[in-house]
Amino acid sequence: MQTNNRGNGARAALARREALRRIITRSPVGRQEDLVRLLGRAGHHATQSSVSRDLRELGVAKQGDRYVLPDESAPVLDDFAAVAAFVRDLKAAGPCLTVIRTTAGAAQSVAIVLDRSQWPEIVGTLSGDDTIFVATQGAAAQRRLIARLHQEFRV
Repeated sequence: MQTNNRGNGARAALARREALRRIITRSPVGRQEDLVRLLGRAGHHATQSSVSRDLRELGVAKQGDRYVLPDESAPVLDDFAAVAAFVRDLKAAGPCLTVIRTTAGAAQSVAIVLDRSQWPEIVGTLSGDDTIFVATQGAAAQRRLIARLHQEFRV
């Protein structure tokens, strides 16, 4: 009999994310290594990279020195409007890379909105604390992207 490891992994990830949600709600945690440790105490195996993916999937943002969950009680009708105030600047860096600067701690939230937009111009994003790198396939796609970003974020 063959077991379905993929299904078990998906269930474990869902359970880990629910535990992560509880931890973030109940305690002020600001570092991923602390989340890994707390998840381990709760019986969930996690690595820094799995926690990073889980935070992104849950839409968790960093506010000040702690992680916070998105406010699920208020539906967001326009994700771009919800994060536009965090965007400070954007500029091209070569023909395929656009750099977006945000307020401190907001880059991941803005990158999530970009990823969920599924714009054809975006090949991928990489976010840090206050900087997002957005990759495009070429200069034409980058020009279209920058025009859209200016329109959405009004910068």
